[in-house]
Parts: sequence; C-alpha cells; structure tokens
Amino acid sequence: AQTEKAAKKHKGIMGDAQTEKAYLKQGTINVGAKKLLAKKGSKLPRFVKDIGLGFKTPRQAIDGQYIDKKCPWTGNVSIRGKLLRGTVVSTKMNRTVILRRNYLHYIRKYGRYEKRHTNLPAHCSPAIKLHVGDNVIVGQCRPLSKTVRFNVLDIVSTNQKKGFSKY
Repeated sequence: AQTEKAAKKHKGIMGDAQTEKAYLKQGTINVGAKKLLAKKGSKLPRFVKDIGLGFKTPRQAIDGQYIDKKCPWTGNVSIRGKLLRGTVVSTKMNRTVILRRNYLHYIRKYGRYEKRHTNLPAHCSPAIKLHVGDNVIVGQCRPLSKTVRFNVLDIVSTNQKKGFSKY
C-alpha cells in the first residue's frame, strides 16, 4: 500500500521512468523542484549533455523519460579513449549488447592470414534501439561493470544478416 501511494505520487512527475525496485532519479535534477516547476503543459527539467566527438545527442535522450546513470548523454559517463566499430551479435542482456569484431592475424611461417574475432560487451542507452546484425560505433569510458568498458554511440548501418539469403 505504501509503495503504491509513492508510485502514484511520482507517476505524474517522473512518467514511466520508475522501472526498478530502487528509486531512479537524475543526480543533477532536484525532484522536489520538479513538483514546483511542473505546471500544466510545461516540460519537466531533464539533464542532457553533448558528448562531443562529432556525435549528435539522440532526440530520445532529450525528450525521453528514461533514467540511465550509465548513458553518455543523460548519465555520469564521459567518453574518452578509443572509438571502435563492431557488429551486434546479442541483445539478450538488460541495456548491454555484445559486439563481434573481426580481424586478420598474420602467420609468419606460412606468410598468410587467418580470420579471428573478439567479442566486446558494451552498454546500450535506451535512447538507441539496436537489433542483431547492426554495425555500431562504441566509445571507451570508465569501467561500468566487471566486463563493460564501452558505450554505444551511433548506428552505422542496420541489420546485415549473416548467412544465406534468397536471391
């Protein structure tokens, strides 16, 4: 009963942002001020930043209601270091995708190359909608979890299926 009242109380303020058991909020926005500033038809304050490096802030990050502290546009994460490309092979985790990066390794004895690959986990903000097969650009950031050190920044091309297709 207590949590239902709290959920109803904050439903108008935060929208559908409360999806976890813990209360989610943007660190730079005072929730109490939202109540005072929220008038009929007025837009609620939202923290959004430009990450630079030539990447535009997605419209969903500016207008959306989601709260993600690991998002490069609305959270406390800065992009620095390497920018890499990869193909999405799995989207089964919550806000995390697995990228496959193919490369060639030179075998000196035979003077030839062999194909190799590595998998790279990356955080995917709710502002970006990804599907298996999409080619994306990821940017390096601070460690977000045990294995995740990259954030998805942009979709280069969408849904290139691997395997056979009808001609």
